[in-house]
Amino acid sequence: MIQELSNKKVGKIVAENFKTAQVFTKYGIDFCCKGGISLASACASKGVNLEQIQQDLNQALLVPEEVHYKDLGMTTLIDHIIKTHHSYVENTIPVLKAYLQKLETVHGQRHPELFEIRQLFFDAADALTAHMKKEEFILFPYIKAMEESYKSHFTLSLPHFGHIDNPIAMMEEEHDTEGERFRIISELSQEYTPPVDGCQTYRVAFAMLKEFENDLHTHIHLENNILFPKAKAMFSAMNP
Repeated sequence: MIQELSNKKVGKIVAENFKTAQVFTKYGIDFCCKGGISLASACASKGVNLEQIQQDLNQALLVPEEVHYKDLGMTTLIDHIIKTHHSYVENTIPVLKAYLQKLETVHGQRHPELFEIRQLFFDAADALTAHMKKEEFILFPYIKAMEESYKSHFTLSLPHFGHIDNPIAMMEEEHDTEGERFRIISELSQEYTPPVDGCQTYRVAFAMLKEFENDLHTHIHLENNILFPKAKAMFSAMNP
């Protein structure tokens, strides 16, 4: 793999799979304006270890194995959601913010929709960050405790939020808000289609936005359609 990639141009690597852009950004390698040099040359000019960056590129391209989510226990599912989807959101937000800010500055006059796209994503980033913390520190710990209580047959006191329907209803409403926000972003971006005069950063940013929305759909599906119904059913069984 190292031999194969070392002579490949940085811009071509990103063009073949945009997920690699995040790795290059991490190491300060310009894949846009200076994407015409080989990976080996780019690493040499930046003092980056070639083997290390290729390990990171391989990691970025890993495809997770298919999981039968409906068969998972709630604690296992929560851990998967946090490790896979919450981590993805946290790690991707700073990169996408930087790309969209750059696009707005460089291309905003010719493509004024970029101003609204940038603002919508920044609003989504702030809302999702707060949303995930409410799940991680309030709702998810109670669901885990409830499952442990159910398995171990000990009594669990009612949570401070009363019925579990209360926080779940709030989370579902916030999911709807973000789904609608990304529907508007998709519409403004012509379903994430960069213009003919768009640079490599333009194409990568739109590809990342599309992936972000796709991940959000999966993320919301796992919670709304699998985790939350299980949690509500167990809560009802334990509190008849």
